[in-house]
Amino acid sequence: MDSLASSIDEGDATSLAKLQRYNSYDISRDTLYVSKCICLITPLPFMQACKKFLIQLYKAVTSQQPPPLPLESYIHNILYEVPLPPPGRSLKFYGVYEPIICQRPGPNELPLSDYPLREVFELLGLENLVQVFTCVLLEMQILLYSQDYQRLMTVAEGITTLLFPFQWQHVYVPILPASLLHFLDAPVPYLMGLQSKEGTDRSKLELPQEANLCFVDIDNHFIELPEEFPQFPNKLEFIQEISEVLLQFGIPPEGNLHCSDSATKLKNLVLSDLVNDKKNGNIPGNALNMYELLKGNETIARLQALAKRTGVMMEKMAITAPLTEKEKDGKVSCEEMELRDYKLNVQLREVFANRFTQMFADYEAFVIQAAPDMESWLTNREQMQNFDKASFLSDQPEPYLPFLSHFIETQMFATFIDNKIISQWEEKDPFLRVFDSRIEKLRLYNVRAPALRTSNYQKCSTLKEAAQSIEQRLMKIDHTAIHPHLLDMKIGQGKYEQGFFPKLQSDVLATGPTNNNRWTSRSTTTQRRKDRLRQHSEHIGLDNDLREKYMQEARSLGKNLRQPKLSDLSPAVIAQTNWKFVEGLLKECRMKTKRMLVEKMGHEAVELGHGEANITGLEENTLIASLCDLLERIWSHGLQVKQGKSALWSHLLQYQEKEEKQEHSAESPVAVGTERRKSDTGISLPTLRVSLIQDMRHVQNMSEIKTDVGRARAWIRLSLEKKLLSQHLKQLLSNQALAKKLYKRYAFLRCEEEREQFLYHLLSLNAVDYFCFTSVFTTIMIPYRSVIIPIKKLSNAITTSNPWICVSGELGDTGVMQIPKNHLEMTFECQNLGKLTTVQIGHDNSGLLAKWLVDCVMVRNEITGHTYKFPCGRWLGKGVDDGSLERILIGELVSSTSEEELGKQCRTPPQQKSPTMARRLSITSLTGKNIKPNAGQIQEGIGEAVNNIVKHFHKPEKERGSLTILLCGENGLVAALEQLFHHGFKSARIFHKNVFIWDFIEKAVAYFETSDQIGDNEEALLLQRSSCKTFCHYVNAINTAPRNIGKDGKFQILVCLGTRDHLLSQWIPLLAECPPITRMYEENALLRDRMTVNSLIRVLQTLQDFNIILEGSLIKGVDV
Repeated sequence: MDSLASSIDEGDATSLAKLQRYNSYDISRDTLYVSKCICLITPLPFMQACKKFLIQLYKAVTSQQPPPLPLESYIHNILYEVPLPPPGRSLKFYGVYEPIICQRPGPNELPLSDYPLREVFELLGLENLVQVFTCVLLEMQILLYSQDYQRLMTVAEGITTLLFPFQWQHVYVPILPASLLHFLDAPVPYLMGLQSKEGTDRSKLELPQEANLCFVDIDNHFIELPEEFPQFPNKLEFIQEISEVLLQFGIPPEGNLHCSDSATKLKNLVLSDLVNDKKNGNIPGNALNMYELLKGNETIARLQALAKRTGVMMEKMAITAPLTEKEKDGKVSCEEMELRDYKLNVQLREVFANRFTQMFADYEAFVIQAAPDMESWLTNREQMQNFDKASFLSDQPEPYLPFLSHFIETQMFATFIDNKIISQWEEKDPFLRVFDSRIEKLRLYNVRAPALRTSNYQKCSTLKEAAQSIEQRLMKIDHTAIHPHLLDMKIGQGKYEQGFFPKLQSDVLATGPTNNNRWTSRSTTTQRRKDRLRQHSEHIGLDNDLREKYMQEARSLGKNLRQPKLSDLSPAVIAQTNWKFVEGLLKECRMKTKRMLVEKMGHEAVELGHGEANITGLEENTLIASLCDLLERIWSHGLQVKQGKSALWSHLLQYQEKEEKQEHSAESPVAVGTERRKSDTGISLPTLRVSLIQDMRHVQNMSEIKTDVGRARAWIRLSLEKKLLSQHLKQLLSNQALAKKLYKRYAFLRCEEEREQFLYHLLSLNAVDYFCFTSVFTTIMIPYRSVIIPIKKLSNAITTSNPWICVSGELGDTGVMQIPKNHLEMTFECQNLGKLTTVQIGHDNSGLLAKWLVDCVMVRNEITGHTYKFPCGRWLGKGVDDGSLERILIGELVSSTSEEELGKQCRTPPQQKSPTMARRLSITSLTGKNIKPNAGQIQEGIGEAVNNIVKHFHKPEKERGSLTILLCGENGLVAALEQLFHHGFKSARIFHKNVFIWDFIEKAVAYFETSDQIGDNEEALLLQRSSCKTFCHYVNAINTAPRNIGKDGKFQILVCLGTRDHLLSQWIPLLAECPPITRMYEENALLRDRMTVNSLIRVLQTLQDFNIILEGSLIKGVDV
């Protein structure tokens, strides 16, 4: 064994020596080849120009002929003798073989971006790109995945370019090296690109967290989005507008997979060539036939057609050798394609920028500038609120809210607002400056006829001008840099050798020319004057006629409004001077109030002749925000001195200050809310005093609102909801001394006739119910007051047990609250409940006087004044009525006296109100005093109740009322089915005990659980057994629920659950055919009539198609 081992060792040693001799570098025998990378760093991203320069440099190295000058001449020229083009100008400089043109956008144009967006849209497709763009805006984790590094970089740069005026603020690694793969574990937003290996399956890629990840597989043209992903506002219209731009340039919106596949094939072929050429990665001198490689490609076919039209042959396309004489004509089509790419880039970016300009046109009004100087602002930056988010969102169209509420919480939006605040002390951020100038331009367009604020999509109107600006710069060169020239160099160094980059003379490139004034001397006074004139003429992208028209109007308007002695003129002259402006404001007020009324009343108003169909359906939130804009403009007109951002709030504050001074000076101030409206029982809610100042205080106490603009808008919304807007503004303007102090004589608010008309138009808004304050400020704390009204004639006013109450609304509930003993009235504060829907009331049955007959419960929102009545008319206590210790009461909004008077005059009733519901006493507990409905009325009642539910679901979602009222209200489905079950019911007293519908239900369950059904049809029998089992399960679940609900309350829950789960139509025939029905119902009862039952089943089946969601308070504690 020893000798064998030693011989193997010797053999290995010999092989190793041979291996080392062949595979190691020997300086005396071998030549060492090294890859070289050339990088050009510029102060601005002139990507295309730099790319062309480097390609020419590369061609000079690989060409069979040496370049005209040493490479040092070209490099020295671009380093020291090619300046940056001025803003809005183009520059021509020279590469090795041909000139290169670069252009720089003007001061009010979109910032420079040279990455070809055409490739991004071809790679991803429009739909995918918009989805990824939305993920980037919401600062999710975005991972790009492709075999090609260039694609990763193109997509990453393309998407971040489209974010203007915002900028990505988090981790940005377009090409993530394999050694840094652990970066994907970072629990922060990122935008990274990962190279995929050929043949690697996506499923094998291990990603740490995918819940918030947007995965973009570029090569396979698909994306994976995070869950609960809000859509970009007006997404469909946005995609349509971008599609139109793409199609103009011959790019399919769905992307171009063929192009992508061909590019991959080309890349793989070239890479394999580089590996096998034995020339250290240098491409050989012979031409690569790209045309053969790309034959059949759509993009190449379009290029070929374009080239044929310009007379260029495309049989061979070489990528290595410099251009020959025959190929020089091809430059025409190349330049044309380049121009098309520039135009496409700028038009796509304009469309994206326009969306943000429209969405954030009034962002400045909500910026909070609280710090006096930059140092104190930087010191307290973390503790300070910079943007009034609640007020901003309250102004936005409802469809925008899911996206915007997320977006305004992002770091990119916070940085944007920070830049806005810093701009008052430092020079504006370039992105912010351009964005603000665009908003100003938008306002200039709308200055003569302010557009109605709307969620309707508004297309970009500057596409043509943007493309023309680019074309003018590229077609007419403004500046030319000096040519490359021979330098003072050592002879013999850097000798040209094909395929190898020479060693450059560093001493020549280390310093620039001694006199670099050649460029500056060109900027003569004449040139500067031309620049100024050109910028002046391009300050707004209007055509000459429009520009002249607007400028003349602006001049005449400014001249009229700025006359120094205008206040000394006679009223007739003032009226004449301002007539157009005041009339315009009044007309706009009339239009807005009309639109708001028609929108609220809906199509019924159109049928009654109150409006035109084309102005219905406008989004309510945008209409109210538009009204707020109008009021701000009216209050800004003719101001003596502007104080703060909101003229209306400034006026209100000064009024408040004067009124509070008068209150303090008065000896006996008026007590608020001492008067009560007496009811039959002598108990009611105290009357709320109407007070402009009190409504201001409510708004001032809202910590969510940070700006004066936001406070003014919240006050307008609150006044509109309380139907006091016109009254409050009339009261505000009644202080004439204050109005004269604040406003010049020609101001709208001092034109008496127009002001009265304006207030009259606002008064018309009282015809409909708005919940524009309650529905927008959903997180504020609101004080509520509740009163329990007992029926004193039949029971005690106060119970000895421990009563409790739980109030529920569309936005939540209060939870169980104990009512103080011996009190019927209580106040409580909780987060906004929205519109109130139900009240649960009960007690623990303790004490001697535990039985309690409650007439109704009244609950009022102490800020908005909305009062809700919850009728009861039933006993609470064991051994009385149906033995219930807890009842669910359904609410209705109570009309004030003024509303009732207005309602008599208005043909269209407000949609939000439910009908007045009389106290509903249990039919079985009555002594026959009330008139029982006949069979026809009962059937009609059921049909009407079902029809109301069907109509509810056919309305637009925001116009739907309360489904709870349609189910459990006075004329609801539960009440209608109660009437059916009571018809022919043997409810006579047996041993002084009432019999209820629930007793029949329980007897039916006992029968189903003990007997086996007999049937001829086996399939029908299985269905019947299944229905019986489900019915028993539901009834038992209600009986075992941990609630002290009476028998009628249990029946209500059963009907609600049966409606929700579409089971009523299966349960009715079971109950109609079970034996207990013969003992508990008379022969003429509707439930024992087969035709009536079949008709009822068909009616109930119409509810099968609807997704019915029950309010939590109705079925709390019932587990089915």
